[in-house]
Amino acid sequence: MKRLVAATLRARVLRSVTRLSFQPCPRRGISSSRRLLDQTVPGLSEAPQISQPQGLTLRNYQEECIQTVLQYLENGHKRLGVSLATGSGKTVIFTQLIGRIKPRSETATQTLILAHRRELVEQAARHCSNTYPDKTIELELGKLSASGTADITVASLQSIISRDRLLKFDPGRFKLVLVDEAHHIVAPGYLRVLEHFGLREKQPDSPHLVGVSATFSRFDGLRLGAAIDEIVYHKDYVEMISEKWLSDVLFTTVESKVDLSQVKRKGRGGSGEFDTDSLSRAVNTVELNDVVIRTWFAKATGRKSTLVFCVDLSHVAALTERFRHYGIDARFVTGDTPMRDRGERLDAFKKGEFPVLINCGVFTEGTDIPNIDCIVLARPTRSRNLLIQMIGRGMRLHAGKQNCHIIDMVASLETGIVTTPTLFGLDPNELVNEASTDKMFALSDSKEAEKLKDFPPTQQFTEPESTGHSYNVTFTEYDTVFDLIADTSGEQHIRDISRHSWVRVSPEKYILNGPEGTYLKLEETPYKGPDHPKFRAYEVRALPAGVSKSPYAAPREILTAATFDSAVHGCDEYARENYPFYIITGTLPWRKAPATAGQLKLLNKLRGTKDELGPEDVTKGKAADMITKLKHGARGRFATIEALRKKMQKSTLADEQYRTRQLNERVMVGPVSA
Repeated sequence: MKRLVAATLRARVLRSVTRLSFQPCPRRGISSSRRLLDQTVPGLSEAPQISQPQGLTLRNYQEECIQTVLQYLENGHKRLGVSLATGSGKTVIFTQLIGRIKPRSETATQTLILAHRRELVEQAARHCSNTYPDKTIELELGKLSASGTADITVASLQSIISRDRLLKFDPGRFKLVLVDEAHHIVAPGYLRVLEHFGLREKQPDSPHLVGVSATFSRFDGLRLGAAIDEIVYHKDYVEMISEKWLSDVLFTTVESKVDLSQVKRKGRGGSGEFDTDSLSRAVNTVELNDVVIRTWFAKATGRKSTLVFCVDLSHVAALTERFRHYGIDARFVTGDTPMRDRGERLDAFKKGEFPVLINCGVFTEGTDIPNIDCIVLARPTRSRNLLIQMIGRGMRLHAGKQNCHIIDMVASLETGIVTTPTLFGLDPNELVNEASTDKMFALSDSKEAEKLKDFPPTQQFTEPESTGHSYNVTFTEYDTVFDLIADTSGEQHIRDISRHSWVRVSPEKYILNGPEGTYLKLEETPYKGPDHPKFRAYEVRALPAGVSKSPYAAPREILTAATFDSAVHGCDEYARENYPFYIITGTLPWRKAPATAGQLKLLNKLRGTKDELGPEDVTKGKAADMITKLKHGARGRFATIEALRKKMQKSTLADEQYRTRQLNERVMVGPVSA
């Protein structure tokens, strides 16, 4: 009865708040909508006020990100994505963008911020209120209805698309639409909003669109292109840890006996995430929950604030009961927890009043709990996005916190499962014990060196059929195999448009390595007319030893494209969804480190000279590129060049020009000038 009365009173307060005027308040110079926010967004009135947007000191990468976005908009781009790790200050960045992006016209001055969770809406409203105290800021959230004419409107997706609430927003009056957690942006509700604002495709008279996310990928592959044209900035959590913007992390994986073979999967052909009910039945047993508790006792000694991720409500209830059974004050938060209770428990957890907080699906996005120093992953997942979101909860810096210990309970033989080792290119079953990020990188390097002992057979190439189309082709010849593999001039173009570590292995083919020997192959196709796709991309998956005579499965086409840029961007989207970032990203610090002993041994053997390469001569990334060239046909092409050179040397018709000619001269195929 008390709860019913409280709910009734709260509803009356909300109704009275929505009737407040949105006219300026002359006495304070702040709109009444600011007072509305004070009453509806917890902690807003206590937050420190910033007189001007520039009063905030930005981190160097935040300013770099903002300048990158502004440059792209200046160059005519419209629908942009920004990829930043959890804890990087995404809300700060897009809030700052509001003041820096110019109005499209005298009347197109408004901004809309979209988010799919109440917490994200309230967080964005607080930042905007602090940064722009003289602007009108309104909420479209539940029973709170905005006027549609405020300088900044912060809206939950569910609210803005309900009934006819979207119609009050005039697209012609908006300069900017910002989307938080933008990996959701191709969901039907978001697309409906984009359609209203003329952003379903690039148009010169539409507002600018900037989406921000820590995990810019989806289980459904390339569909993000329906809303985002360019990912213009990316900074992942490994870079931020190395630059001390995020807390360091220790990883421990614990072998689980859970049988996932009968667990159903979502999506077409069972390619998606695990079905929640089916997964809960497999994971939520007394035996497995006790393994979690024993592991926590063994590995979380001295940890003050542990966040546990479960599958569903029944799993949360069972695991909470087991913690309490062993005398641990564990409390829980779920989607069904009343807002007041949720807030009280979260505040108590932040203050360190109890050590373990258990949840399912609540704290994966948009929650700032910097004191977390231990995370227990008590649920398996096939989604790399979800894994990163869960791990990211523990990476924020906090006074007295040295690192966050990630305890992964789901190392499994299940094909396709994503665990913490897979983020570093390791096998899902790789068991690690309190391994730092540096140790994980070193382990990945040693495993990769083992794989390089033997190469698969050199690929055979056939001559393309004649098409009757005349075009120029440039070949480059080399004196030695080291000259061949060291030449990275072909990578320059593709790396100007991609942040990934693409390697050019022939004039018309590029390779992007994935995990466990799998790779993407992007190649230019023979000309067959203007309607024929000029570029095709394939995924080639490595097969486990003994499964087949061939080390690889048949190539699977993932896209076709008319232009090189669109082909590369499509491949990059696919790679971000399916491959660990540590393997594919071309700008990570590890690539600048000296080459490993295994890499140097292999390259020196192939080089065949007495003056061996040392760690000061070649970086780890450069060596990896060289080895990729060798694995994908460079050895075969070098053997052809070498055989031709010997044949010319033996020929009685060879003259001094042939004997002195360098094999690295360029030969143009096409019309010969007179």
